[in-house]
Amino acid sequence: MNYLRTRPFVGTYQPFSGMLEHFLGNMEQIQGRDDMPGNLPRVNITEQSEGYKLELQAPGYAKEELKLNVKEDVLTISAEQEQQDEQESERFTRREFAKRSFIRSFRLPDLVDADGIKAEHLNGVLTVSIPKKAEVKPAVKEISIG
Repeated sequence: MNYLRTRPFVGTYQPFSGMLEHFLGNMEQIQGRDDMPGNLPRVNITEQSEGYKLELQAPGYAKEELKLNVKEDVLTISAEQEQQDEQESERFTRREFAKRSFIRSFRLPDLVDADGIKAEHLNGVLTVSIPKKAEVKPAVKEISIG
């Protein structure tokens, strides 16, 4: 019996990849990608004169699966979707459906009225309207000189 000694496969040797990344920076951003995890839904936030509008992509989630709450000036949007019940009569060759969930949090500015926040879910997009507080003008008190 012969004993053959082998080295484990380490991968291909790429001497210039580190140098290119050093000179060009993060290649993901140059190629139009970012470092946000793929399972987090994308968000657009716009400021309007009466408040802020937050649009969150949530395709495949029902209105009942989405949860919003505000605690200590932090708006949290989360969702959890369970795997559907399996039927004993079906035999899967491959099964990739599973539980999906996400959580996104946003710090609200001081000028926001947290009690007036409203949300609407339509065509896979959750739209959250965040109104600004009405400006409170300081009361002017005139003092008579005696």
